Amino acid sequence: MEFVNPYLFWIMIVPFILFTFLITTNKERLSRIFDEKVLARLSASSEGIPLKLRNIIMFAAIFFMIVALARPVKELEDKVVKVEGLTLLTALDISGSMRSKDVYPNRLEFAKKKMMAFFDAMPSDEIGVVAFAYSPFILAPFSSDKETLKMMVKGVDDSYINMGSTDFLALGELADSLLAKKDPKIMVLFTDGGDEEAIAGLADVLKAGKIDLYVVLVGTDKGAPVIDAKGKPIMKKDGTIAITQRNDALGLLAKENGGAYVVAGTGKKDIENLAAVIKGKYKDQQQGEVRVKQRVEYFYYPLGLGLLLLLIGLSSLPRRREV
Repeated sequence: MEFVNPYLFWIMIVPFILFTFLITTNKERLSRIFDEKVLARLSASSEGIPLKLRNIIMFAAIFFMIVALARPVKELEDKVVKVEGLTLLTALDISGSMRSKDVYPNRLEFAKKKMMAFFDAMPSDEIGVVAFAYSPFILAPFSSDKETLKMMVKGVDDSYINMGSTDFLALGELADSLLAKKDPKIMVLFTDGGDEEAIAGLADVLKAGKIDLYVVLVGTDKGAPVIDAKGKPIMKKDGTIAITQRNDALGLLAKENGGAYVVAGTGKKDIENLAAVIKGKYKDQQQGEVRVKQRVEYFYYPLGLGLLLLLIGLSSLPRRREV
């Protein structure tokens, strides 16, 4: 048997011994410290139980409660618990083209709904969230609390959209640092894609960091006008309206790097299929092991005995009345 808080035992036992010694051997010194009336109130009555016996019971009660405070336990062998699930990094595209309305109500809101559906499809997994455009940043650290992750994603609105060109290389470098200690390394993008020139740097980072890429592509082949912050179509230098189409090159890059992609549609089947692919590929891999300390608690035995003795010590046994 061991004590979880042995220091509490030694802190309490020393004054307890001194107090017991003073009570039992030096009543005169106590009389100098306390007023007679106060001492009379503090002293146990000898009615029903002899004073010496009552004192012994009270001291024993206090002693057992001190032992309970030190928390006696029996240590058992640590239990190894396997943590189920994967660690994934998700990334939400907030570039200017995500304002386009070829999907309802626009690409950004549509991508957010798909991302939240993905959270629901991976309930036991630890997921981190970043947003990316010209400069990527962390929206939420890795967490298995899906409701909190959803709340963070819902908070991304039109004001987050960056009209600068998307820097996929910067996204790859951030992902590489965030996933450095993870195994396997998985990143899932929610985006309308990027051309081969823009994603060239990302491909190198993924290969060097051994990151598996999965992509959820939003938007249509036909495309839609690029819209500015005021809701007006952006015009090219030649006076024509700028049109943005979904670019599947990023999806093909995902397949080349051991991942997969889906074109987001209505309903949940697309996201459920992607989640099934991810789970199927890494079904034998887990986040790791956690050692859980096991012990049997014994503090309630001395605590219960101490309280029982305290009750007896504070009680008065009935005396036989002499006639």
